[in-house]
Amino acid sequence: MPSLDIVSEINLEEVRNATENATKELATRFDFRGVTASFEWKSPVVTVSGEHDFQLNQLLDILRSNLAKRKVDAKAMTFGDFVQSGKTFTTKVTFKEGIEQDVAKKVVKLIKEEKLKVQAAIQGEQVRVTGKKRDDLQAVMQLIRQADLEQSFQFTNFKD
Repeated sequence: MPSLDIVSEINLEEVRNATENATKELATRFDFRGVTASFEWKSPVVTVSGEHDFQLNQLLDILRSNLAKRKVDAKAMTFGDFVQSGKTFTTKVTFKEGIEQDVAKKVVKLIKEEKLKVQAAIQGEQVRVTGKKRDDLQAVMQLIRQADLEQSFQFTNFKD
C-alpha cells in the first residue's frame, strides 16, 4: 500500500551558510557602515544584533532573503523578543524541527475533513499517511501545501 511521511525538517548546514552569507552582505552594505551589527550562528539559533530596532528589522530581512536563496522555508523560523542592553538591540531566531503534537493533530484532522481515502497516524514528530492510490497521497500533499499551518512541511518516504 502506498504511503508517505509528513515531516518538518530543515538543513541546519544551509542555515549556517545563509548566516555566513548574510554576514558577508552586511559588510558590503552602505547603510551599515560604521554601525555595530552582526549575525551569530550557534546551532540551531541565530543571534541578530544591531544598534536600533529598525536596523534589527533590516537585518532580519537580510537573513530571510539569504535563507530563501538557500531554499530554507521562512515558516521554520521563530523570532524572539527584541531585547535592549545598553545601546544594542538583539533577538534570537530559532528554527523549528519536528511536528509538535497539536500541529500533528491539526494535520490529521484536516486530512480527515477532506474525506480522502487515506489513513493518517501520528508517529512521534511526523505523520504517516497510507492509502490505496498514489493519487490520494498526492491530493494529501497538495492539501498540506495549501493549508496555512504556520510551519514548513516536507514529504518523505513516498512509497508505492
